[in-house]
Amino acid sequence: HGAAELDETGTEALPRRTPAPAWLPTAKGEEGDFCLRSSDCAAGLCCARHFWSKICKPVLREGQVCTRHRRKGSHGLEIFQRCQCAEGLACRGQREHGPADASRLHTCQRH
Repeated sequence: HGAAELDETGTEALPRRTPAPAWLPTAKGEEGDFCLRSSDCAAGLCCARHFWSKICKPVLREGQVCTRHRRKGSHGLEIFQRCQCAEGLACRGQREHGPADASRLHTCQRH
């Protein structure tokens, strides 16, 4: 109890997280900046695929078109990903244009 965990070589295991190199900017990415994950982007932005790289894009607001995925994992197939809807909003289909399946357009709407 209380002893440090040891790896296969018998030395104390170090945390996997390493500090960011000095050349990396410490400020959060702005819209259009390259990123690896959403935590690399400033508030109100997410990291989403744009062609074959990822950039910071704005989180979607009420009324904006969103992407609803029918199958889990299909998000990875897009070359132009959209961010999720902002907190308090859900990606829902437009129902005012006739039958429920008549329109495939989805927008961010209040719960």
